[in-house]
Amino acid sequence: MSDTPPQNPDYDTMTRDIAEVPAVEVIVTVAVNLMSAAAVKLGLTEEGDEHKDLDEARKLVTALAGLLDASATEISSFHAAPLRDGLKSLQLAFREASLVPDEPGQGPGEKYTGPIYG
Repeated sequence: MSDTPPQNPDYDTMTRDIAEVPAVEVIVTVAVNLMSAAAVKLGLTEEGDEHKDLDEARKLVTALAGLLDASATEISSFHAAPLRDGLKSLQLAFREASLVPDEPGQGPGEKYTGPIYG
């Protein structure tokens, strides 16, 4: 066992680092992380159903839809368009994975995006 105390993060350095990141990059990074987590919870990864959890997926997809809705005017369509496409794909995957699909307009994130058909 080591007598060395655990390393504490250097919060001043972390603050400086995040201060240099443009807001659009932070928003896009968070959106991509939400998309990735939702894909895992939908069973869309190589592991398949091992991590599938539709309740968790619903929360992640809804959070992603809310983020994209709230930031639509803040990020360019260059960034927003592929994120919206990814969101729609996740919403359709959720509908397909559900044993009893939600009514149109009631699926995850649809209060932000409107009904998803497919």
